[in-house]
Amino acid sequence: MRILIAASLLACASAFTTQQPMRAFTSPVQPRVEEEQANAHRNRRATIVMDGKANAIRDRISTVKNTRKITMAMKLVAAAKVRRAQDAVLATRPFSETLQSVFGGLIQRLGGESIDLPLLTQREVKKVTLCVITGDRGLCGGYNSMMIKKSEARYKELKASGIDVDFLLIGKKGIKYFKRRNYPIRKTYECGQNPTSKQALEISEELASTFLSGETDAVELFYTKFLSLIASSPSVRTLVPFAASDVTKKGDEVFQLTSESGHFNVERTELAVAEPQEFPNDMIFEQDPIQIVNAILPLYLNGQLLRCIQESVASELAARMQSMQSASDNAGKLAKDLSMEYNRARQAAVTQEILEIVSGASALE
Repeated sequence: MRILIAASLLACASAFTTQQPMRAFTSPVQPRVEEEQANAHRNRRATIVMDGKANAIRDRISTVKNTRKITMAMKLVAAAKVRRAQDAVLATRPFSETLQSVFGGLIQRLGGESIDLPLLTQREVKKVTLCVITGDRGLCGGYNSMMIKKSEARYKELKASGIDVDFLLIGKKGIKYFKRRNYPIRKTYECGQNPTSKQALEISEELASTFLSGETDAVELFYTKFLSLIASSPSVRTLVPFAASDVTKKGDEVFQLTSESGHFNVERTELAVAEPQEFPNDMIFEQDPIQIVNAILPLYLNGQLLRCIQESVASELAARMQSMQSASDNAGKLAKDLSMEYNRARQAAVTQEILEIVSGASALE
């Protein structure tokens, strides 16, 4: 019996030794974890101990790049608003041309400029109202400062000649400047980014009533003439009274913003004077032609004021586009210079670590 038991134990032991070894249990997640650890080991870089200066440079690079994104976005927003101002100018052209044509025809019918109309009457100038158009916002280069300086110089020139002067201000920047210095201000209006005919009508009615009531003898309009995206010209014109030739013989020009390969450009188009409308000699007017002309003149005044405000707004937006482009270029250059400085600091830190390792190894030898 003992022999049989021993033989059985030997057979079991031999069977156990010839059996393949049991595989260890592996979780399905473990290969993925091992693969990630291997990738991390391959992509691992040496840790560089940077000093406070290098970290400050790195933070400043990030700030400059974020600022550049903001200025580029502001440039594109200004470009979109310039297009909107351009469309507004083009939309008012049919009315202006028709008004100019009808006015020219009526002047010819009446026999020239010898007609007696209040808004065409020239009188001795004892008081002048300066209507100054500025912007409501900044970040547009020298747009506001140029207009303020020009109107302020004109104020001092008229006062030196013994002529009384007051201001009608359009735009927050001009209002803030002249109020702080206690200049005589008749009335103030905001300019906005999208001038409307209703806004221009309110201002033109104020100017016309001021002139017709005898409170002022002339109104000079200070606005910025839109030349291109990189140039604008502060201009001045006598708004009231005006001659009939200003209406019948003065041409116009429109601008169109174009873009090509990410670059903006402006195309200007000169428009000829609208031909006077011909009225037959046997045409009978229900009203006196002089009364019709007298009713047309405020409409012409409103149209001219609206056009000048639109042109000033377009100049402001173009100046803001240019300022934001300059700011973006400067931010890009600054980020590049800071990156070079950061790389030098990083290289210095690497060199310092290598020197420390070599020195430690030499000390151990």
